[in-house]
Amino acid sequence: MSRLTIVTKNKAQETVEELYKDLERRIAASQPGLCPVELTSAFLHMSHAQSCGKCIPCRVGLQRLEELVNQVLNRKGTMETLAMIEKTAMVIFCSADCAIGYEAARMALKGVRGFREDFVEHIQKGRCSLMSREPVPCQSLCPAHVNVPGYISLIHAGRYAEAVQLIRQDNPFPAVCGLICEHPCEARCRRSMVDDALNIRGLKRYAVEQEGDPVIPERAEATGKKVAVVGGGPAGLSAAYYLSLMGHTVTVYEQRKQLGGMLRYGIPAYRLPREILDREIETLQSTGFQAVTDVRIGRDVSLAELKEQNDALYLSIGAHQDRKIGIEGEDAAGVISAVEMLRSIGDSMPMDFTGLDIVVIGGGNVAMDVARSAVRLGAKSVRVAYRRRKADMTALEEEVEGAIADGVEICGLNAPMRIEKDAEGRVAALWVQPQKVGAIRGGRPAPEAADSAEERWACDRVLVAIGQGIDSSAFQEFGIPVHRGTIDALDSADVKDAEGIFAGGDCVTGPATVIQAIAGGKVAAANIDEYLGYDHEIRCEIDLPVIQLNDNDPRGRVEMTERPAAERIHDFCLMECAMSEEEAYQESGRCLHCDHFGYGILKGGKEQEW
Repeated sequence: MSRLTIVTKNKAQETVEELYKDLERRIAASQPGLCPVELTSAFLHMSHAQSCGKCIPCRVGLQRLEELVNQVLNRKGTMETLAMIEKTAMVIFCSADCAIGYEAARMALKGVRGFREDFVEHIQKGRCSLMSREPVPCQSLCPAHVNVPGYISLIHAGRYAEAVQLIRQDNPFPAVCGLICEHPCEARCRRSMVDDALNIRGLKRYAVEQEGDPVIPERAEATGKKVAVVGGGPAGLSAAYYLSLMGHTVTVYEQRKQLGGMLRYGIPAYRLPREILDREIETLQSTGFQAVTDVRIGRDVSLAELKEQNDALYLSIGAHQDRKIGIEGEDAAGVISAVEMLRSIGDSMPMDFTGLDIVVIGGGNVAMDVARSAVRLGAKSVRVAYRRRKADMTALEEEVEGAIADGVEICGLNAPMRIEKDAEGRVAALWVQPQKVGAIRGGRPAPEAADSAEERWACDRVLVAIGQGIDSSAFQEFGIPVHRGTIDALDSADVKDAEGIFAGGDCVTGPATVIQAIAGGKVAAANIDEYLGYDHEIRCEIDLPVIQLNDNDPRGRVEMTERPAAERIHDFCLMECAMSEEEAYQESGRCLHCDHFGYGILKGGKEQEW
């Protein structure tokens, strides 16, 4: 008899491992609006099934905790039950032997404290208060609530122009979003339960490229009402587009020489070619709104004048003000903000970095844009200094990997300390302090100074990309409420205590995504229209194809490809390659049509107008 044997998985163990992966996908694809109390019960049940049974807090306590939560779900609980849930969870958390027990209890505590009102709603009224207005996951998670399943079905049917018309009902920037949207719609795609989320952004881009001449909805009868929009970025232009369709006379006031806001002055052309942006803006302007560029509020025209001359005012300025990092030597010649650098590219006056060593400070998407642009501007070397780990960077993973492929060196766990100047006051080096991973705060490990000496990175330029802010001085002088650098506006876009003034986009949310800004403009347009005494509807009368029933066989996701790094780093031409017709047909055929089946159709599916 052998003393040792090689352990191999049997069929049952292999199946269990597969089920674990299936469960992970199912949890990741959980749609918004599910009952959090019911989910707490399910998680506790699963945690109890993982228990080895050795310690009483885990073996008995988790079962008792699940029973208490189920009392709440079954309308047998009281406020005393809720207190007992919290007390029991705390006891388990403090006394369980291992993470199976104390982490399950921590999760229950987080739930009781995080969505307590839902527990109370179940106890008092026997129902859940957290219900999603949009039952379709992709449509719900899109800030603009675009009818994603609808336009994907039109793409699959080869009806590309109609697909883009359907997108424009809620998002007037389909070409822009087809290239640069961060696609939150894919985060809970139910297709993930089968294999992987649909490539929704890629399909949008394909439809736009096959559209032909854009079809603009017929404009409503003129109302005689005048609206001024301050800011010609995605939020302002979206509001102007919809308000113009509603029949109002709209004028957009833009500080820069060209419209587009951060689309033009914050996103490099290799991601968003200017000819595509210009064509999109031209399409929006065909609805009839006017634009006044190179005008600064507070200098060339006051808010008081705009308010007097118009029936409503929409404030939608972007975050064009750079933030200082606050270290010694930041005033050295050669320290350049990301805003300044990207703006120079947007104005077609790019900086020349030929043969220079560049260091970028930051870890977000803007830092990646700056680093990759520096490579294209001729830099000899580009390094990114980031105080956290690479895995903790807020930039999209594909942006980080793309930067690395372009030749950018990502140096995580290096905190900038000071900038060294030469005798003439120019940048000579960046000194960094190596970091180590510390305790988790806010969902990410906080960096701590490592027990090692500072390092000197010789460089010619330091590019600072640590965030942007808004210039709110002109608004504060007019009495617009500003809180922590952003305008204090309601979810309806109304500005508090300011009759007829609305606000949205980055000046309300802080620096955010393009689709969030577009959603802000859409909301503002609807509520400005109502404020002016109207109830116009934005509709798109398109009959959708018959739902297919052969879409649930597992199939890989079509990923976007890019031009070879050795080729793309020498120009600012579009980097990403489009889908082929074959790929678009296959990818659009993977949609499970959540707007038609199950909960989607039960709750009315998609909205037809707004």
